[in-house]
Amino acid sequence: MAARVEAVRADITQETVDAIVNAANSTLAGGGGVDGAIHAAAGPRLLEECRRVRRTAYPGGLPVGYAVATGAGNLPCRWVIHTVGPNWHRGQRDEADLAACFANSLREALRVGARSVAFPAVSAGVYGWEGATVARVAVAAVRSAPELAHLDLVRFVLFSDRLLADFQAALTAD
Repeated sequence: MAARVEAVRADITQETVDAIVNAANSTLAGGGGVDGAIHAAAGPRLLEECRRVRRTAYPGGLPVGYAVATGAGNLPCRWVIHTVGPNWHRGQRDEADLAACFANSLREALRVGARSVAFPAVSAGVYGWEGATVARVAVAAVRSAPELAHLDLVRFVLFSDRLLADFQAALTAD
């Protein structure tokens, strides 16, 4: 049975799922928006783990579309899965790169043993992608991911009514 896929308006740092996805930047050093909120709520252990990942696995930074898991520090989840979305303002406009963020995050979630995952609207904030496009790409990527059959829940956790409406529309479209 495939996972339930839903969208809610909430604070992703309060989600009690196994893993939350962080819309990270390539440095994994925290930043603004969702990334900053997750780092602030998780506390210093998250940054320490991110620095270790940078030293050992991604010394040049995490590439766009890739995903890597760390512990969650003080968050109520077990893992944070960091993914770097494409930045529209920098000319990174390939929907396949955006879809890779969602697909690779699900793959990483399954790798660490997560059964429930919460996603933000990767790239819909300061990276400039239109919410409706992110919703369409994200929902399609999640629904077509083979990992979905091994999960119980995938939740899109949105920070605005507009994004929630975009994701609800994408979830009900066929």
